[in-house]
Amino acid sequence: MRNILVTGANGQLGNEMRIVARNSASRFIFTDVVEVPGVETVLLDITDINAVRTLVMENNVDTIINCAAYTNVDKAETDLDLAELLNARAPLNLASVMKEAGGLLVHISTDYVFGMEPYNTPCSEDRIGTPTGKYGVSKLHGEQNIIASGCDYVIIRTSWLYSEFGRNFVKTMLSLTASKKELKVVFDQVGTPTYALDLANAIMVILQNPVTGIYNFSNQGVCSWYDFSKMIAELSGHTACNIQPCHSSEFPSPVKRPAYSVLDKTKIRTVFPAVEVPYWLDSLRVCLGNMK
Repeated sequence: MRNILVTGANGQLGNEMRIVARNSASRFIFTDVVEVPGVETVLLDITDINAVRTLVMENNVDTIINCAAYTNVDKAETDLDLAELLNARAPLNLASVMKEAGGLLVHISTDYVFGMEPYNTPCSEDRIGTPTGKYGVSKLHGEQNIIASGCDYVIIRTSWLYSEFGRNFVKTMLSLTASKKELKVVFDQVGTPTYALDLANAIMVILQNPVTGIYNFSNQGVCSWYDFSKMIAELSGHTACNIQPCHSSEFPSPVKRPAYSVLDKTKIRTVFPAVEVPYWLDSLRVCLGNMK
């Protein structure tokens, strides 16, 4: 039985970890920097290494699952210090404490560590990170800090995360397609949506026999944001909204997002054959059903 500390427990993935933990024999400690009424949460600031160390020692924690992150891609361009603090230095705190305790750090990273180099084949774990913006840079620094710490780690890069919880693209599109007659959505950014519950289930499988390394996990398949939007509207019955494809240039942004960031899942399926990687459309159906 493990003693597992989950950071960012009130976010999308953290809440899905709460669900999958119900059937686990391990002991889970769910932490965040804010409390949610009716949800058991231990307050923890992961930028404070002494606070992390104390909680780990007092509870004999042998595993940390880091679901906390700074995720505002646009704002990171002008708020790099905070992005670096939460995405690079805080993971180093967790890694350092796990190194001291002889424990394991499971850290969630992103497809945004790629994107500057033009390519149209799925990104493997050994592709050199070339972020297009400060958010991706801060996440890449987090990966590098964890590896340099010398702790046992599993870094999981994921993409286009959504769930029943928090703010995400699926919820935004559900609202917009229900209230707008017409929408424009970019078709020149291609990747794969990831249902956070699928990622949480994958983490639980990995914890059974963890192998240090970087792994990719998203759902299977490929789509653009436009394709994703069309299926959200269709499956939710919001067919009165006319969704039109457009170029990214029609939505000016302080950061250039990866044009192609499909993740190759060969490694994670080989090392952890019990990990299930559902097709993105199947998982979208499941999530929309759970929302109801």
